[in-house]
Amino acid sequence: MSRDLIIEIARSWIGTPYIHQASVRGVGCDCLGLLRGVWREVLGSEPCIVPPYSADWAEAGGRETLAEAGCRHLIEIPVSEFTTGDVILFRWRENLPAKHCAIVVSKERMIHAHDGASVAEVMIGPWWKRHIAFAFQFPNRVP
Repeated sequence: MSRDLIIEIARSWIGTPYIHQASVRGVGCDCLGLLRGVWREVLGSEPCIVPPYSADWAEAGGRETLAEAGCRHLIEIPVSEFTTGDVILFRWRENLPAKHCAIVVSKERMIHAHDGASVAEVMIGPWWKRHIAFAFQFPNRVP
């Protein structure tokens, strides 16, 4: 799969309403649902079943659950090296686990699903940059 294909598919989700735990383009998704949907289109079936999770799952569990899943199914890279088609994870506060993900369009733009909004392509502004905690590449990706 190419970086351009990842972005093309992620952009096809733009406008999908935010619905917690959903992953259906045009109907609803959360940030993980967006990533899962892109995975299905570029790689095929999902590598595992995602268990139900509450809105406060990261705070309640106190573990880096999202990052641990990223390490199992994606290829971890240094945060400073993320580029087009990669996945970045954010933590809302320094002492909390990462709980939000986005697909990188460029060093300055990303596509994500954010609570209270629909999937959108937005700037990776200073606030977002300060909160990036992890970066990953899709497996079997070609340059």
